[in-house]
Amino acid sequence: MRVILLGPPGAGKGTQATRIAERYGIPHISTGDILRANVREGTSLGQEAKRYMDAGDLVPDEVIMGMVADRLELPDAEAGFLFDGFPRTVPQAEALEGMLIDRGAPLDAVLRLAVPQDEVVRRLTGRRTCSGCGRIFHEVFDPPVEPGRCDDCGGELTQRDDDTEAVVLNRLDVYRSQTQPLEHFYWERGLLRDVEAVGTPEEVSERAAQVLAEYHGA
Repeated sequence: MRVILLGPPGAGKGTQATRIAERYGIPHISTGDILRANVREGTSLGQEAKRYMDAGDLVPDEVIMGMVADRLELPDAEAGFLFDGFPRTVPQAEALEGMLIDRGAPLDAVLRLAVPQDEVVRRLTGRRTCSGCGRIFHEVFDPPVEPGRCDDCGGELTQRDDDTEAVVLNRLDVYRSQTQPLEHFYWERGLLRDVEAVGTPEEVSERAAQVLAEYHGA
């Protein structure tokens, strides 16, 4: 099973990526994790990436793709993989497509977690962080016993600057502008599938499984 997971901030990609990877016995691959591992281990690609990072520049696609190619050579990726947050651009998608075709192992599906904008805003703006111990609560999904106070240390709960509605709406605008070309790329190839992502994590996982059963035969 070879899958890419797309979705806006607050869609629950991290939770669903873990569940899908566990269900099908495939690795959940994040290019951020790959990049950090290569830099930490001092690989040739990691050293090259670090030069760009130290200069404050973006790591070029060819370096990222080299790391992706190396990661897909590992034994745990023989049965497939799930990419979360990659590819980010159409050139990356084209490079990945060519790489997988060369391996005789093209993508099975691209799942897009579909969440209404007002639900995303509710999820992200409801987050509160303890100023004392750093524990995170949510006003709707995980509220504290005493409003505004941490259950653990009694510290004041505050909203992070990047969790305000204005910032969240801007993040969603940026996401849409960046990912629409990518979604169209996969739609043209008949790979894009929507999964309704409103509901419990278990409900969303079952919807994703129903879509993937078309490819996995289970």
